[in-house]
Amino acid sequence: MASVRNLKKDINYVLGDIIEAVYICEMTGAGKPTEATNAIIDEAISSFDALITKVNAKNVENNKAHFKQINEELEQTANQLVAKINAL
Repeated sequence: MASVRNLKKDINYVLGDIIEAVYICEMTGAGKPTEATNAIIDEAISSFDALITKVNAKNVENNKAHFKQINEELEQTANQLVAKINAL
């Protein structure tokens, strides 16, 4: 992991792109938000909050392993959200 700043940027960009994809899906589909798209956006926002909270945690024993686990969790979360978008 290069730096904490880059990890925070990755979290922001990845989840931001997922929310943007939901908005594009809304525009090309029904033209307005649905309950399903709102649920995906809410899940992305709550995932963002949880991941940033974990990044900002100060009382970790092994920083390298901690940040690697956060990066893996980001990837899993992103894959799950993209699968939900594709199912719309």
